Amino acid sequence: MKFQTFLKILILAVSTALPVAVSAVTHSSLGKPDLKAIKEASTDPESEFYYPSLLKSFMANDTTMTDLQFQYFYYGTFFQEDYDPYRGVFRPAQLDVLKPIYQKTSRSRSERQMILDYALAAIEDNPVNIQQLAHRVAAYEKNGKFDLAKIWQYKLNHILLVIASSGTGTDPETARVVVYPEHEYDLLNLAGFTATGQRFEPPYYDYISVNPRNNNDPAGFYFDISEMLHQYFLKHPSELQELEDDPDRLSEPTDSVTQPE
Repeated sequence: MKFQTFLKILILAVSTALPVAVSAVTHSSLGKPDLKAIKEASTDPESEFYYPSLLKSFMANDTTMTDLQFQYFYYGTFFQEDYDPYRGVFRPAQLDVLKPIYQKTSRSRSERQMILDYALAAIEDNPVNIQQLAHRVAAYEKNGKFDLAKIWQYKLNHILLVIASSGTGTDPETARVVVYPEHEYDLLNLAGFTATGQRFEPPYYDYISVNPRNNNDPAGFYFDISEMLHQYFLKHPSELQELEDDPDRLSEPTDSVTQPE
């Protein structure tokens, strides 16, 4: 499947899953992120890409950020002090209450407010929480707040496009780059794929197998998790030592795929 076709399908899938009127971007020239440049700029208070400045713009109710700013914002997440790619679920008890509500085809006003309240808090905790960005958009839409829904749909679309633009994912050389493991599944789910398995491929790739939708689709996609692992082990050096003692741990395949809610 051609890269531009994938981007168009991605935007169509997002717009279909979250019925909000948006002016969808169907292409991007961003390419693979220059993580060295992003690290320097996102941690430099004098830079136009300084992460706290981009975060302020992202959280505001406007659509003034450029494609490049979205790229620096998303990947700038890697270099924040509180970044942890394997962070725990935000307020797990509250999420457990919401899980059956998410599955409903029709929700009461109070249930919609519960979804929105959790989404707002979760995004404050992790601004690039793709699932909760999607729930925020849907809640605004169902509550008739169409302008807000459109604004946050725009932000969600651009986060997804930043990831999709980082590569085709069809082989290790074109592996896509994500800042959290769950974003691998989020991207594929919104593009209409169903994940069937996961395995680690040395030196630093996740491979997610999928059910192809047609004969032109690949059997799976590669994700480059080198920076994710680098940042994690910087903050958890004892686990790096354990991995060096037992390097086969990362290579164990995951037979049962647990996808995000």
